Amino acid sequence: MKKTALLNIALSQAVASLGHGDLVVIGDAGMPVPPGTPLVDLAVTPGVPDFISVLQALLSEMQVESHLLAEETLKVQPPALAELERLDAEGALGSRRLVSHDELKTLCRQARVQVRTGECQPYTNLILVAGVTF
Repeated sequence: MKKTALLNIALSQAVASLGHGDLVVIGDAGMPVPPGTPLVDLAVTPGVPDFISVLQALLSEMQVESHLLAEETLKVQPPALAELERLDAEGALGSRRLVSHDELKTLCRQARVQVRTGECQPYTNLILVAGVTF
């Protein structure tokens, strides 16, 4: 039995397959998934699972070098933003790069995996860039 918080098999396998610089998208329920992008769909009902719970589970296993956030997220300020800012201040998300929401959606095409949550707050999306532990 695993010791970390991440129990979802597909998500754990995706993290195990990451190399330095690979992209992992954590998206709200409405974030489009480009054709050909592997998807781990965790959405059950609106709000379940929420964005922050999925992010925290991923952070329990994934080494993060940096993250990309849409400028619109800072303008709209969805409820998850406060926790994102806290994690960023702690250094858990590495350095931040701001991009437009359209650019964030375009970058999803390069993702190793996209994770769909049940989050239903607009602009609650994030791209994590995999780091290395050595």
